[in-house]
Amino acid sequence: MDFEPRYTAEQETFRTEVQDWLRDNIPGGIQHPADSIDLTYEQYQLRRELGRRLGDKGWLWPTAPQEYGGGGLTIDHSVVLEEEIDNYNLSLPPYYDSGGRLGGNSILVWGSEEQKQEFLPKIFKGEIRTWQLLTEPEAGSDLANAKTAARRDGDDYVINGQKVYVGSAHGSDYMWTITCTDPEGDRHHNLSWFMVPSNLPGISVFPMDLLSSAGESGAGSGVKNIVYFDNVRVPARNLIGGENEGWKVATTHLELEHGTGGRIGRNWIVDRIFDYCKTNNRRGEALSKDPDVRERLVDIYIDAEIGRLFQLRNYWMRHSGSHITYEGPQASYFRKQSGLRIATGILDILGPAALTKDDQWGEAHIESHQRAAIIALHPGGTTDIQKVIMARRIGIGRQQRERAGALA
Repeated sequence: MDFEPRYTAEQETFRTEVQDWLRDNIPGGIQHPADSIDLTYEQYQLRRELGRRLGDKGWLWPTAPQEYGGGGLTIDHSVVLEEEIDNYNLSLPPYYDSGGRLGGNSILVWGSEEQKQEFLPKIFKGEIRTWQLLTEPEAGSDLANAKTAARRDGDDYVINGQKVYVGSAHGSDYMWTITCTDPEGDRHHNLSWFMVPSNLPGISVFPMDLLSSAGESGAGSGVKNIVYFDNVRVPARNLIGGENEGWKVATTHLELEHGTGGRIGRNWIVDRIFDYCKTNNRRGEALSKDPDVRERLVDIYIDAEIGRLFQLRNYWMRHSGSHITYEGPQASYFRKQSGLRIATGILDILGPAALTKDDQWGEAHIESHQRAAIIALHPGGTTDIQKVIMARRIGIGRQQRERAGALA
């Protein structure tokens, strides 16, 4: 059965336009380091420059409303854009901007008109990059237990606290963060979200010494940091969604993070291992001729293809306004588990060599993928969290089914 989408003549014409533009505008010399810690500042700046070029064209966030700096394009056009930039091992945006991707959409749903005009054009045109700050030492999977405090003081809120496992390499321009604005308030009714300029006095950022992973398209999301807030004064106008109304904003943020956002693109590590097995020999024959290797390659391909189709489905559902229930956490759960299965299959094929940074694997991408597959089970909601959400969405264990977070 063929699950591939069919393209209209208009899409194919647009595809030619996109291909020509990318060929002329992707800065020369963009590299794809296996480990995000190896993403240099110069490489990061090349990605930011490409982001600004895409933003000027309206292609950085193609489906976002034009009045806020987006492209205002249809899903048919955005699918083509995502597919074509994926051919360069890049994504939209071409750098880590999790806070922009999740915060921007949350502001679009819950922000005032003044806030939309203030923040969204900066995000959608690539002028700023935003980290998301969620996890704390006592609040990871239990996000509602956030302790970072925000207290009203005149026209400002004063924020104190700590966030961990934050962001990426090379800093950010803004921070999108959840805080506790009423320590005596009821759970889920005492939280608030802020857009915080990263250069405010009292903000300190320190890298965490962790087993890093490559992140999104090698864009630097594997590097993590600790962020401290020490009496940071944030203008009250930067409060999104209302004081103590943060959980409703969180439903939008988490809905996208848990898989409903959908990311179009192939798992390029699968193409890499297929190519290697076709062109390298074992006992005088190509690895791909070995029955055991072939069996594992088939399993790897099926896993990757199912994951891609889940993401493509969710991308379409989100941008077409379809009714969403369990699809996001379903795709997230499958992606996490299949990533581990794919890594195990590659390890079975290559043996201990998969765990080395030998140049024959191409800048150690295979070794990095082995680490990333383990790490990826946790961020964005653990596998167990995804199962809980799916159960609630289909009505298991509760009298009333949980609704998906608002996306528009």
